[in-house]
Amino acid sequence: MLIDVTSQVDAPTLLHALTPQTLLLATDSSALHIYDLRDSSTSIQSKPSQTHHPHDDYISSISPIPASDTSTSGFPKQWASIGGSTLAITDLRRGVLVKSEDQEEELTSSLFVSGLKAGGTSKGEKLLVGGAGGVITLWERGVWDDQDERIIIDRGGQAIESIAPVPEGVGGAGFQGQQKIVAVGLEDGKIRFVKLGVNKVVHQLDVKHDDVEGVIALDFDIAGRMVSGGGQIVKVWHEAKGLPGGARNGASKHMLGSDSDSGEADRSSEEEEKGEKSKRRKRKRGKGKDRSGGQQVMGFKGLD
Repeated sequence: MLIDVTSQVDAPTLLHALTPQTLLLATDSSALHIYDLRDSSTSIQSKPSQTHHPHDDYISSISPIPASDTSTSGFPKQWASIGGSTLAITDLRRGVLVKSEDQEEELTSSLFVSGLKAGGTSKGEKLLVGGAGGVITLWERGVWDDQDERIIIDRGGQAIESIAPVPEGVGGAGFQGQQKIVAVGLEDGKIRFVKLGVNKVVHQLDVKHDDVEGVIALDFDIAGRMVSGGGQIVKVWHEAKGLPGGARNGASKHMLGSDSDSGEADRSSEEEEKGEKSKRRKRKRGKGKDRSGGQQVMGFKGLD
């Protein structure tokens, strides 16, 4: 199926595969289009099967809500979206179900986490929402009117651009245990690690992803290596051999290709070209030169 969005003024901002047959396409005007790949009549001129407007501002993050135990397909049919200063829950069948109160700050990232310790009214499933003020708020599943916990990630107010779960077995002895760890990418290029349950920052990388650009993308690959992205750089953080306890990681850097090399990746780990200042998420950022230089190091030791 081909989807033509180039002829429309409303530019796409986010694409997410909700199921193998369902694509969610968010746009700059806050529209959320649903495309069903099973529709055999779909062509380049086709329209989405559904369109919703869960927010008044552009959508910056989408997090699927896992299917319930009674689901026959096992695929999520609901998702949480972040737009402007609100959180919304939308159902594939019933549309927008609920929208939170105005949180009075820009919400920038989200991640759904299950398997947390249950107790009282908590079911052990929460949505983590990063904000522009350096705070992660936790929202209990099914209680979407307002947040119930807060974790201060950066007291200087750096925006939380990305959140990713740290896989089990990654990070050495300090990262093991029943409590979950998430990696958090900040606007100033720093990457910090947060232990849920005690709800506190337990570690920060000694080296930034970049001295100028924020960490707008963060995840772990199948081998447990952390991948960070921001600006014109993608960095792959891997465990370095020969270090005590295997508790330190190194990172290789790949600069994204420019017009001069027809999109081929520039694998130089020493230099990157200066880019012009660009606007992203309505905040201007300068393209700068990577001044970290050489091998990157990530330590996971001593995080008990």
